[in-house]
Amino acid sequence: MNRAELGSALRALRQASGKEAKAVARSAAMSASKLSKIETGSVVPSVVDVEQILTAIGVSEDVKCEYMSVARAAATEATAWRLYRRLGYHRKQQQIQAIESRTILLRLFQPALVPGLLQTPEYARAILGRKQLTTDQLARAVEARLARQSILYEPGRQLRFIVTESVLRWRIVPPLMMAGQLDRLHSVSRLPGVDLRVVPFSAQQTDIPNHSFSIKDDRMVTVETVHAELAVTDPRDVALYVDKFEGFAAVALSGDVMRGTLEGIRNEFLREQEIG
Repeated sequence: MNRAELGSALRALRQASGKEAKAVARSAAMSASKLSKIETGSVVPSVVDVEQILTAIGVSEDVKCEYMSVARAAATEATAWRLYRRLGYHRKQQQIQAIESRTILLRLFQPALVPGLLQTPEYARAILGRKQLTTDQLARAVEARLARQSILYEPGRQLRFIVTESVLRWRIVPPLMMAGQLDRLHSVSRLPGVDLRVVPFSAQQTDIPNHSFSIKDDRMVTVETVHAELAVTDPRDVALYVDKFEGFAAVALSGDVMRGTLEGIRNEFLREQEIG
């Protein structure tokens, strides 16, 4: 089986399972029309698509490994943001949630923005509001992003976040809302499954925070660029991102020292609000 034959093979698996296309598409966080196009070969599925379809069908681990190796034949894939805009950003959030639900160890590095799993509603609305969405589309996208945050409270998860100090200071929302966002980070950092660290400006750096990235276990890395999202699955490339993450973790503030930094910056925003 090669990548071109993958769609028909997935259809055969689904039919053998006795599950209807609509049910599989719903569980895979995609439209029924997209699943149909994948099965007929008019759309080549991404690694994420294949993993979600196989999970929705409920195949054995051996079968999943076989099909995923075919899907990973292209080690890096790019999906343009304009395609997500067409499908709806709320669907993208649902897709991310489906992937995160199967992830035990999530490592996320972010040099520019507060990670979506840690955003307040106001902060999320400000970020997603820059994507030229209608009022209804924005509301659905924000709701879907906030729904993902339930993973923070699930036992058995290891959620590791590293942000740079610039994330805490970048003025995405007005000062009072930024203070609220930092309070949110402060409280979430105390959850048993969460490890939040901050790379301070004062730390001597041996690496460069080129861009954000998210590592799902040791199987996949997603990278957001200006024009597209990249999915990286080659184990050698995934290892590079793991090393980069651990390098930043080594110089980042954690625990009470990190929370003290959050409190200091939050107080700066509060004083600014009072003066204004």
